[in-house]
Amino acid sequence: MLRYTLMRLGILAGCFVVVWGLVYSGVAPRGLGDSNYMWVVLLSLVISAPISFVVLRKERDRASAQVVARVDRAKANLEANRSQEDAVDDGARPQPQSHGQATPGQAS
Repeated sequence: MLRYTLMRLGILAGCFVVVWGLVYSGVAPRGLGDSNYMWVVLLSLVISAPISFVVLRKERDRASAQVVARVDRAKANLEANRSQEDAVDDGARPQPQSHGQATPGQAS
C-alpha cells in the first residue's frame, strides 16, 4: 500500500514539474494574480489522475488485494472473539433442569 502511495505521489510530482515548466515557459496559461501556484497544483492533479489510473493498475490491484486480506482477517478475528464471548456467556448461565423436577414457582 505504501508503495502505491509513493508511486502515485511520484507521478503527481512529475506532473507538477512538467506543468510548472509549461506555465513558466508560456506554453500553458498562467493563473490570475497570486493564484498561479494553485493553478499549477490543480492542473497537475487533473493530469496525474488518469496517468496514475492507467500506469498503476497492477500496483493498485496488488494494494487492493492487501486491503481485502486485512479486512477478511479482521472479520475472522471479530467472529472468533464473538464466538468466544458466546461460549463464555453460555458457560456462565445456569442450565435448565430437564429431569422432570419442578423448579420453585412452577406448579406440578
